Amino acid sequence: MDWLVNTLYYVVPFVVLLGILVFVHEFGHYLMAKFSGVHVEAFSIGFGKQLWGFTDKSGTRWKISAIPLGGYCQFLGDADASSSTSDTAELTEEQKKKAFPYQSPLKKLLISVAGPAANYLFAILIFASIFFFLGKVEYPAVVGNVIPGGAAEKGGVLAKDKILKVNGKEVSNFEEIRREIDLNNEDKISLEIERAGKIINLSFPLMVMDMPENMAVNNGEKPRPMLGIQSVSGVEIKQVDMGLVDSFAEAVRETWNITDITLRGIGQMFTGKRSSDEVGGVIRIAEMSGDITKEQGWLSFVMFMALLSINLGLINLFPIPLLDGGHIVIYVLEMVFGKELNEKFKDGLFKFGFAVLISLMIFATWNDIVRLIHRWFA
Repeated sequence: MDWLVNTLYYVVPFVVLLGILVFVHEFGHYLMAKFSGVHVEAFSIGFGKQLWGFTDKSGTRWKISAIPLGGYCQFLGDADASSSTSDTAELTEEQKKKAFPYQSPLKKLLISVAGPAANYLFAILIFASIFFFLGKVEYPAVVGNVIPGGAAEKGGVLAKDKILKVNGKEVSNFEEIRREIDLNNEDKISLEIERAGKIINLSFPLMVMDMPENMAVNNGEKPRPMLGIQSVSGVEIKQVDMGLVDSFAEAVRETWNITDITLRGIGQMFTGKRSSDEVGGVIRIAEMSGDITKEQGWLSFVMFMALLSINLGLINLFPIPLLDGGHIVIYVLEMVFGKELNEKFKDGLFKFGFAVLISLMIFATWNDIVRLIHRWFA
């Protein structure tokens, strides 16, 4: 019976989460295509065999497919779901007016950008709604993860410890912990923590670290003494009355901060300051969505959805062929040169992009499996 419960906790939230985010992304493409006069032949959530579907009055086939790991909009004139090849041999002159391959590079670019833009707008709407109706989001003063080799690990801090005081001053959220660490002028830091209902006092020296905390905004400071902990993924709500304009402004700032953190983290992986072991895939997403559903409730799940929506939009903007960002680069080049790029050249780019994406998927899946093995046998 336990396996059934775990299935409900992990598989169902994952499928719902991914389904919503994929729908938002593809619906962005769909709306811009309709606005641009391009006919959408199919709108699918998932890949593979169709499980359910219907055809609307405009001739678009809406469907849910068997493999829930993505989705696509297939436009008139496309030979495949990625719009990387075309099939226009049997199109009439009237149909060509609504076929994707015959559109201007600008229209194609706008349709490509619309998917990631929809993900960003969706995240902003989630944040703005929470700020307006509930209040400001804060990360609680609870240790989510202790960075290996850091000061906290050597000082005896454990994951799930709740930090009550830093250097004798009470703290209620992660931002206050960060502030007290920054203001610390001593060689040592003292913490009062709550662990399993018991109060424990610790004192130990900070350490200079190159890797910033996972949920912190790295403003490009030089390496400095740090505690070496990461916040939990759960959130708390601070009762602050925010108007509609202020809520949207704060939501835009939150979205930008998450984008900035993600880009800096990727940059640190390339420079070797951050481990590539942090790269995760669909298994990791399923694991995190299940953990959040079981332990933290609906609000943390919605916040996690907003975070993933930003990541999905951002990743799709990377200039990798087959992703939206790769298409955008091609359309920009076509606008600059005033003509369509050579088909063989584009075909080579898309094959390269496919190889890159498959490699990344294999690498991320391997990291996920290793992480799960460590978790099971910990």
